[in-house]
Amino acid sequence: MALAQAKKLRKQMTDAERRLWYLLRAHRFAGVKFNRQAPIGNYVVDFVCCDRKLIIEADGGQHADNPKDRRRDDWLMSQGFRVLRFWNNDVLKNTQSVMEVISDALSEAKVSPSPGSLRSPPSPTRGEGTPSARRRSQSHA
Repeated sequence: MALAQAKKLRKQMTDAERRLWYLLRAHRFAGVKFNRQAPIGNYVVDFVCCDRKLIIEADGGQHADNPKDRRRDDWLMSQGFRVLRFWNNDVLKNTQSVMEVISDALSEAKVSPSPGSLRSPPSPTRGEGTPSARRRSQSHA
């Protein structure tokens, strides 16, 4: 369900979301990868940098003091994400300031290890590095 909603939202981005996406996409901003309209749990977030656990939301007036947004943000934060919310008007009229806040948040965020980097390195007691493996390779030379 969230994936279908995300695909729909990608086609219906607001002007503010389009502006942010232009600046964030393709590693353009600080060399960091962002995804747009990404499903996380039961929610779809505007932009997310998974490596830094940073979510960026561009909000219109309907989000002012919205209890659903607070519950959503609380759940996302319980998953380790930091959520930055910007008013659409600020994104469009104060883009540089918004990007500075995002840059600061990226600087403060710790890089989360990728799943592949969590694997143990190869054992030094097996393979080419062992004395018996070296003797085998030398005898075939």
